[in-house]
Amino acid sequence: MSAAEDEKVVEARIKRTTEAIFKPGIKMDQVTAGYDRWAENYDEIIGKDKYNAPNLILDEVLQNIPASSRGSCRVLDVAAGTGRVGQDLRKEGFKHIDAVEPSAGMMEKLKATGAYTNTFLEYVGTGESTVPRDTYDLVVISGGMGEGHVPVSGIDELVRAAKKGGLISIAMRLSFLEIVEAYKDKLEPYMNQLEKQGVWNKVGRRVVHNYYFNQDGVVFTYRKA
Repeated sequence: MSAAEDEKVVEARIKRTTEAIFKPGIKMDQVTAGYDRWAENYDEIIGKDKYNAPNLILDEVLQNIPASSRGSCRVLDVAAGTGRVGQDLRKEGFKHIDAVEPSAGMMEKLKATGAYTNTFLEYVGTGESTVPRDTYDLVVISGGMGEGHVPVSGIDELVRAAKKGGLISIAMRLSFLEIVEAYKDKLEPYMNQLEKQGVWNKVGRRVVHNYYFNQDGVVFTYRKA
């Protein structure tokens, strides 16, 4: 098998694994079970060159948080997975990073990184969050939006966790705004509604290329009012 053929085989395996987690109709508990099974070799399978959501969210954060503020900035990493975002933020001078992650398998890997101070093993969007409210200068979610993942109601919990003036950044596949039934004509209109209600103010909405296997992504950033 040539190198090109081998790469195609690896790519197909990654796509099969990831698409199973986001398949239409999948439920939250099925998603969590899938991530539990996947946790041991998640970083190896997903690859840093095929999945760029963490890089994109890091770029967004670094553009909006000056270097002088990073050491004191309190961060909440939502749907934190194995902790790649937290590790990247640590390298850039962030010291106070907490994580929310519903998968026990992923949480075990996340804790082993040493990047996080506090961890919350729970779903987002159930209305039963134990994350402290009005606490974080920065709330990020990288790749946690999708079928059976964080629901539209999860946006309220992101806002709840942020302190007044805190930033909230969300990186997700652009196509999910249309193909995920729970989000179609609901997610972005709700985000706009919160802005009209004075809950938060939009800092930016940018479409980004090569989010996942050359698919476009979108990064939303808001500041809590």
